[in-house]
Amino acid sequence: MKAAYITIHDKIKEQIDKGIWEIGQRLPSERDLADEFGVSRMTLRQGITLLVEEGVLQRKVGSGTYVASTRVQEKMRGTTSFTELVQLQGKTPSSKLLSYIKTKPNEKEISQLGLERGEYVIRMERVRYADTVPVVYEVASIPERLIKNVRKEEVTNHFFKTMTDNGYRIGKSHQTIYARLANEKVAKHLQIAKNQAILALRQVSYLEDGQAFEYVNSQYVGERFEFYLENN
Repeated sequence: MKAAYITIHDKIKEQIDKGIWEIGQRLPSERDLADEFGVSRMTLRQGITLLVEEGVLQRKVGSGTYVASTRVQEKMRGTTSFTELVQLQGKTPSSKLLSYIKTKPNEKEISQLGLERGEYVIRMERVRYADTVPVVYEVASIPERLIKNVRKEEVTNHFFKTMTDNGYRIGKSHQTIYARLANEKVAKHLQIAKNQAILALRQVSYLEDGQAFEYVNSQYVGERFEFYLENN
C-alpha cells in the first residue's frame, strides 16, 4: 500500500500531466489542497516537497508553489550538442567562458582521449545557460591537434558545428551519469545552494572513425535538466 504522501504526489502530478495546472501556474494554498485531497497539511507538504525535489514543482519564497517550467531534456542516444538540445526545445542557449587554456593532459585525459605522450589538450571551463538560466557547469578537454587552426570563439560558442564545418563526422558517445553534491565553486556558478544534490555526467565523444575528440565532465542542476532513455 502506498504511503499517503506518495498518493498525493501521484495525484498532483497526474493533474499537471492532464493540463489542469499548467506550466508556471500557481497552485492553491496547502490548506486548500489538503482539504481537497482529504489529508493533513503535513502529508500534503510531504507530497509537494517530493515534487519539488523532482523538479515538477517550484517553490518561490513569499509567493507560493508553482508548476515548474519544462526542463531541458537530453535523450541518451547518439551524440548531440547542448546548443542543439536547448534550441530543439525552443530555448535560447548561451554560455559563459570561465577559462580556456592549452596545457599538458592529465592521466585521465590521456586515457579517455587516447593521447600520445607529448600531446596537448585545450581545456575549457564554462557555465551553460538555457534562456539565461544556468543549467550546467562543465570542463571540456579537446585534443589540441584537432583544433589548432580553429579560432577560440568557434570552439567555445558552437564546438560540434565547428567540427562538422571542418569536415569531421561525429559518431557515438559514451556517457556515465551519477549523483554528487555541489561544491562551493559549482554552486556559485549554478546559483544553487552548496551541497545541493546534482547530476554529474562524464562523456567521451567520438568521430565516426573511432577517434575521441572531446572528454567532458559536466554537473547539471537536476530541477532544470533531465535525461531520458530511448531504445530501438
